[in-house]
Amino acid sequence: MTTSELLLPGATTMDAVTLHVADLPGMTAYYRDALGLTELDGAVARTAVDLASPGTSRAQHAVLGRGTTPLVVLVHTPGLPAPKRGEAGLFHTALLFPDRAGLADAVARAAQHPRSRYVGSADHLVSNAFYFTDPEDNGIELYWDRPREQWDWQAGRVVMDNAPLDPNAFLREHVSAPLDQPAGGSAEVGHVHLKVGDVQTARAFYVDTLGFEVTAEWHGALFVAAGGYHHHMAMNTWQSRGAGARAATLGLGQVSLVLPGRADLDALVDRLRAAGVDVRDDGRTLRFEDPWRSLLEVSAAA
Repeated sequence: MTTSELLLPGATTMDAVTLHVADLPGMTAYYRDALGLTELDGAVARTAVDLASPGTSRAQHAVLGRGTTPLVVLVHTPGLPAPKRGEAGLFHTALLFPDRAGLADAVARAAQHPRSRYVGSADHLVSNAFYFTDPEDNGIELYWDRPREQWDWQAGRVVMDNAPLDPNAFLREHVSAPLDQPAGGSAEVGHVHLKVGDVQTARAFYVDTLGFEVTAEWHGALFVAAGGYHHHMAMNTWQSRGAGARAATLGLGQVSLVLPGRADLDALVDRLRAAGVDVRDDGRTLRFEDPWRSLLEVSAAA
């Protein structure tokens, strides 16, 4: 294969993250009221629910996003247990806002919600980030990127840090919208961060097979991306070192990526099958599992 056939295309983007939830009305209300998302009826035709729960009706899941962009798909699966401590799965879903005002409004809204758990904030040099946990223990990052020309790359790696970021000062400077008004502005899934059993296995799958490029390695975490982004995905062992294959639990249902076209899917299918990965291909969408049985969906852009 040529170098381009071994890598994901630069135009690769993340799509909505699917979560299995026990309390669909409560979780829908949280993502609507705390994060300012709106319900997008019919925005996602197929999700992980198609494979995990055949026959599930539209009434048993909710699609939420900003504008016309779906960000989170909540699937009602009350029979599943909560993940056990130390298991692989979701570390956080990271929602990217186009400017600091949009981020500040989202952070202020989330911080005042009674079911939010604020985890912290950080200046990562490439971005400003704020962290929350939803009512069913799924991690959430809300962030804004500094312009790419301000990112520092050294020896092919982007320089990131975990510097202090005063949340109150950030909100005082950037909040612009009344919190009793409907949230406005756009957002997208900027990246997804996973808990894995070991980083070397993650590198072999997400870099050598899937086709991301390594952008950073930091304190036991691997950061990977396409097209020179700081990271579309990350994997760490901070809470999951040595974890094996995931059981069916609440939490992460599916991570979704979008590639530009069918030719890109074909190149990916070749890489996956050459590595012995079981791929389900319906002509437009690929579905397969990572080494910890986290489900990935890769689609061609419409």
